[in-house]
Amino acid sequence: MHMSTREYVKNLIKDRNIASITPTSKKGVEEICSRMDLSNPVTIIEYGPATGVFTNYLLERITVDSKIIAIELNKNFADYLKKNTKDERLLVHHDHAGNVEQILDFHQAGPADYVISGIPFSLLDASDRDDIIRKTSEVLKPWGKFLPYQTFFQKDEHLKLYLEKYFSVVKDNYFLRNFPPMRVYEAIK
Repeated sequence: MHMSTREYVKNLIKDRNIASITPTSKKGVEEICSRMDLSNPVTIIEYGPATGVFTNYLLERITVDSKIIAIELNKNFADYLKKNTKDERLLVHHDHAGNVEQILDFHQAGPADYVISGIPFSLLDASDRDDIIRKTSEVLKPWGKFLPYQTFFQKDEHLKLYLEKYFSVVKDNYFLRNFPPMRVYEAIK
């Protein structure tokens, strides 16, 4: 069952932390997920899964012994995911991405292979941005990837400069086949 557009918009109006007026397109999801190797068991952390567009795509493709830890700040979206995505590989948390280390400890999950993120870094203050990106680098395996996607007007000082501080390789590109168009980052530990 999908969350209706009306319900999504109601959450958007009430919650300034929602990054986009619409969920990411199928092509956008494919573009970002193509940067992950899902053929082996993986641990994926997802910041801001909202209605689960990426979550459901990944659940169809990860191995039976993989897991996704979804961290969602909006309670309505977290409850929606828990209720509508019944899969033991998915662990949903109504929490802040800044608590990623405690959430991994709670699940006795080792370092992650990938972290994907739709949270709007441009709306965070500098210390929150730095804190989340630093902690993300710390919870990834060596050569693990952080894959944040943002609306295309993102400035380097919103995210790229922070990524370069904590990751050895940072690439970015624009993906225009989404509404709104996205800027996709690939940061490798």
